[in-house]
Amino acid sequence: MRRVQLVSLVAAGVVVLGGCGDVQPAQQAATAPSTPSVAVPVPAATPTGVPAMARSRPRRLRIPAIGVDSSLMALGLKKDGTLETPPGPFPAGWFTGAPTPGELGPAIIVGHVRYVQPGVFEHLGDLKRNDQIRIARKDGTTAVFRVTKVEHFEKARFPTKKVYGNIDHPGLRLITCGGLVAGTNVFEENVVVFADLV
Repeated sequence: MRRVQLVSLVAAGVVVLGGCGDVQPAQQAATAPSTPSVAVPVPAATPTGVPAMARSRPRRLRIPAIGVDSSLMALGLKKDGTLETPPGPFPAGWFTGAPTPGELGPAIIVGHVRYVQPGVFEHLGDLKRNDQIRIARKDGTTAVFRVTKVEHFEKARFPTKKVYGNIDHPGLRLITCGGLVAGTNVFEENVVVFADLV
């Protein structure tokens, strides 16, 4: 099973030109097993009753409830171990060290709420339980997710394991900044949308 690698992953965001920027390395305790280099069989079904999908690179993200229709760029880790972020307000980006959307485990997509101008995830915090998220994949399939919850976390207390830790079903986490301090470009929170494959 391909699992997200938590070594040197995100714990909180730092403002870059008014949007979500570089992220702090995860705590050592949150380290997950390394990703296997060989393919493993896809389980017939997961505890949620929804079969996991085979690995396939995500191409496009659509969230009808908030008007998002974005291509997806690949994001990796920088030399200092922090997660790369998109270089501008658009598009959103998928972390290549995590499962692909639809695979077993938590797929990770990040985007800016603002980056000089409004970003792709400007309205991410407006999502509600059961809102639909659709991700078109390279193999021609579409992974369809439903929002299970939207949470706000102080950057200094970001729950790394809760967001990036291994799960027993295909999941998705959309992440941006929140909690803008009035009159500043400082975001004190991260907004995280949790969703499950349906």
